Amino acid sequence: MKGYAIGTLFIRIVLGLTFFIHGLSKFQGGIEGTVGFFDSLGIPGFIAYVVAVIELIGGVAVIVGLGTRIVAALFVFVMLGAIFTAKLGAPFLGGYELDIALLAMSLHLVFAGSGTLSLDHLLKKEESYS
Repeated sequence: MKGYAIGTLFIRIVLGLTFFIHGLSKFQGGIEGTVGFFDSLGIPGFIAYVVAVIELIGGVAVIVGLGTRIVAALFVFVMLGAIFTAKLGAPFLGGYELDIALLAMSLHLVFAGSGTLSLDHLLKKEESYS
């Protein structure tokens, strides 16, 4: 097994778990609070539901490596939205450094795919070079 495959697996697990926990917290804490926050930023409140579902279901999909490129692309849009609507005015440290890291990890998976240690590879949905 090549180091690249293991590295991509670690990125998938950390990224997927991070998004899953964020999505879960939106529902457990009452999605209405997130809807209100989105409204306060000038974003239609229903988008909070879309983001929370992408985070929750997408997080699990990325962990197991199913539809990874598509879900990672959705994560890219979520992170760009977060950075440019809520975080960019904040300082980098304590502001949007995590968002940039999650964006970079998502971009890696968009371009590299889920790797050989994934359901995508097992189901032969993705050609792998790792």
